Amino acid sequence: MLKVLYVSPPWAGVGRLAGGLNGQNKLCALFSPARTIHTRTKPRISPPPKIRSAQSEQSKGITPFGWGLLIIPATTFGLGCWQVYRKQWKESLINELERKIHMKPVPIPENLSDLAAMEYETVKVRGEFLHDQELHLGPRACILHGDSHTTGGLFSQREASIGFLVITPFKLEGRDDKILVNRGWVPKRFLDPATRPEGQVRGTVELEGVVRLPEVRPQFTPKQRGAIFMYRDVEKMADLCGTEPHLIDATASSTVPLGPVGGQTRVTLRNEHLSYIVTWFSLSGFTSWLWFRQIVRGKSF
Repeated sequence: MLKVLYVSPPWAGVGRLAGGLNGQNKLCALFSPARTIHTRTKPRISPPPKIRSAQSEQSKGITPFGWGLLIIPATTFGLGCWQVYRKQWKESLINELERKIHMKPVPIPENLSDLAAMEYETVKVRGEFLHDQELHLGPRACILHGDSHTTGGLFSQREASIGFLVITPFKLEGRDDKILVNRGWVPKRFLDPATRPEGQVRGTVELEGVVRLPEVRPQFTPKQRGAIFMYRDVEKMADLCGTEPHLIDATASSTVPLGPVGGQTRVTLRNEHLSYIVTWFSLSGFTSWLWFRQIVRGKSF
């Protein structure tokens, strides 16, 4: 019988003596074929990115939507120009009113229809008040014109914000015509004519008054109630009193002791168009700059 003996190679024992994973790794490295390591003498340089020329960007052009956005600066610029025109018109109107209000009083024309073209001009009238048909307009605050409030003597400073205007028919002397006269302001506690008998002028009087035209009914203003009107509805007042549809505001010189305070014509007009001009032109400039930055230059915030 033959016996086969297995003789392990001499390096196997060495591997066991070295023991562990470290020894095996070293032996494997010892008998493994040599590997060649290639090293690069120069680092790889990536090619530079392609730079788009400005001509290629502009060749795309502005889209129709981009051009459409120009309507914003164009519209605001147009509104600014319109406010310039409105400012000139308002200043011309104010100057015209100032000129008329300081004109010398003239006799009331024979043809009362001419009063329609004489608003804010002062006319002289002579005749008699018809106190039994008195109307009231308000509530209104008192316009302190000169020293008329001290002449009237009907109210204190505390009452100056609550009151009514007294509208009284006036029969012209030597004529059959009757017009309406705004005699002035009275506090609420003296609204009833019986509380101010001393101020109810009797007989023929001569006074000056500023011509006023009918007022358009303001929005949300209630309709007329009895003898109290919320706005200057001359047509309705004339129908109630049987007079011509013409109204004048008595001047401050017509004020009598314990009577209505005259001079209640307000001639000031609001003129805020300069602030509107600055606002619209500023918006136009800002939106133009924004359009150029976003659409032309392509920059975003």
